[in-house]
Amino acid sequence: MMESIFPALYILAAAGFILAIKWMSSPATARRGVIVGEIGMLLAVVGTLLRHEVVTYEWILIAFFIGSAIGVPVAYYMPMTAVPQRTAFSHACGALASALIGTAEYFRHMPHGVVMTALVLETLLGFLTCTASLMAFGKLQEVLPTRPITYPGQNIVNLGIFGLAVAIGVALILSPERTWLFPIFTVLSLVFGVLLIIPIGGADMPTVIALLNSYAGLSASAMGFVLDNKLLIVAGALDGSSGFILAVIMCRAMNRSFSNVLFGAFGTIQASAKEALERPVRSASPEEAAEILEAARSVVIIPGYGMAVAQAQHKLRELHDVLTKRGVEVCFAIHPVAGRMPGHMNVLLAEADVPYDRLVEMDEINPEFPRTDVALVIGANDVVNPAARLDKNSPIAGMPILNAYEAHTVMVIKRSMNPGFAGIDNDLYYMDKTLMLFGDAKSFVSGIVKELNAAVPVAS
Repeated sequence: MMESIFPALYILAAAGFILAIKWMSSPATARRGVIVGEIGMLLAVVGTLLRHEVVTYEWILIAFFIGSAIGVPVAYYMPMTAVPQRTAFSHACGALASALIGTAEYFRHMPHGVVMTALVLETLLGFLTCTASLMAFGKLQEVLPTRPITYPGQNIVNLGIFGLAVAIGVALILSPERTWLFPIFTVLSLVFGVLLIIPIGGADMPTVIALLNSYAGLSASAMGFVLDNKLLIVAGALDGSSGFILAVIMCRAMNRSFSNVLFGAFGTIQASAKEALERPVRSASPEEAAEILEAARSVVIIPGYGMAVAQAQHKLRELHDVLTKRGVEVCFAIHPVAGRMPGHMNVLLAEADVPYDRLVEMDEINPEFPRTDVALVIGANDVVNPAARLDKNSPIAGMPILNAYEAHTVMVIKRSMNPGFAGIDNDLYYMDKTLMLFGDAKSFVSGIVKELNAAVPVAS
């Protein structure tokens, strides 16, 4: 009876995973997608525990409680700004689990043929994804240098180590009994994961995490072949393909190629950015900013990572409400790679109950900027840098941006004139139409809201 139950659970779980990905593609259905995905994973776990290979549950229960004791607090107390780090750490744990299972299967059964090929792929991707994800976590958390770390001949060294690992993997496929090769294969895979990430700057870590998600999924799919578990094959393939597609979308949003992300050493601060700190700018106070917003007919708010760090989304919702009551048309312009992960701004603004229909994607909002009275930039840098369109020699030339520079007036809330993740200066800050609003985003927006509330209401 059990043997007939768990295939049905697997089918339902796979359907849940597919529907979860579909529904999470829209803010309006994302919550439903998360719930369905969780139910699918529960069914997958229950179906696996019903398999005849599971004889006792003691160690499973111990692992369950230890994992829950770690995972629940991490998920509950993790701030939204640190979700990319948590994602990187989760990839590291999942990939390591996959690699260790592959290692155990190798020494237990020493398989041959197709199964051994899948096992080599599983362990190679698992080990390199583990160390690569830990390095990505370190860069995002800034416990490691966020700048690219490079040296002459680096790509040759990296490809040499990877090629040697692949060669040893092929040797193991041909002669699985050469057990002495497996520890060398493991070490090379782990080392390559580290070397893969250190030449990549912090600005590209979100794209790298999407790629690592793809690698972890492929490793899990290969593990499905090793363990003869069809649900693992399906779930891993879904994870691998969706992670790769997401990485492609992010590269397109930055007008970058995979080779440029992985080998371009993007994110080194340019000399011009350092020199530009001396260029004059115009600044304004909360009182002056409130007067400009009060007189506007249309305002486009552009959130960025600075908003996430300051946790200013709730104050922005208050600003939206105050301006809307005064008859001002307000919307939020969302760049695909604003923040540190796709959808970062959408999630934060949804947390503050900003209406979904007020969130406008880049391609839809860009034609509206020439008719916009005020573009209010909250902690965004590279995604509004006009150099992407106007300077062919810029490192971000060709990158799709939000055309904030076309608005009649631009106001930028920023702590300082330091450059963004790309390490280049932003000419938007020095335009005659731009006012710099220096300070913490949450405090500054709060000051603007206070001034607007204190002003005499506009007659409706």
